[in-house]
Amino acid sequence: MKEEASTIHRPIRSFVLRQGRTTPAQRRAFEELWPRYGLELPATGQIDPAAIFGNTHPLFLEIGCGNGDTLAALAARHPERNYLGIEVHGPGVGSLMLKLEESDSDNARVLKCDAMELLRHHLPSGCLDGLYLFFPDPWPKKKHHKRRIVQPEFTQLVQRALRPGGFLHMATDWEHYAEQMLQVLSEAEGFENSAGRGNFSPRPPDRPLTHFEQRGQRLGHGVWDLIFRRCN
Repeated sequence: MKEEASTIHRPIRSFVLRQGRTTPAQRRAFEELWPRYGLELPATGQIDPAAIFGNTHPLFLEIGCGNGDTLAALAARHPERNYLGIEVHGPGVGSLMLKLEESDSDNARVLKCDAMELLRHHLPSGCLDGLYLFFPDPWPKKKHHKRRIVQPEFTQLVQRALRPGGFLHMATDWEHYAEQMLQVLSEAEGFENSAGRGNFSPRPPDRPLTHFEQRGQRLGHGVWDLIFRRCN
């Protein structure tokens, strides 16, 4: 007997797979650079960062790394750290790998997967020193707010993945989403606002300024940063 369609519950996605144009260079990146920088999730079980990178350096994760500006800059700036990037859009993954090749960085890997899948099933507890979530899809329509990635389940999964003292750094140019982020994280157990309760953080000077953010600044958009640390 077939299961009734009404009883099938699929997780709500925080992203939409858009069909973007892949350049010849990005196609080359997948053909030549994926073995060096690409990472596949295991069918079951957790990833082993020490085995992936060949060391136990501090590990940082960026969710939604876009075309790779931020992750590539951080990886080049901090060779003493390891970085994982998640991006579902192929052209962005290709661009990131090209940037990593250009800087000859060996301390970064990229996954083309759902971030929630990684957080739910494949990250060891306490493995992250930091997690970056910069300019996620704001889903501005009220009926779509449930698709925003910053929800109570997300904070619980991040809290589990961070080591004590590890941070979650978020940024958005949508004020309403910034307020929701602040509320959700302020109500989450195990987090402390680095800027003090109810406050946004000043933009840290070490956060790379992306082309997306520079364009927003030219248009007069505000940007809100939030930094919360796991306190237990």
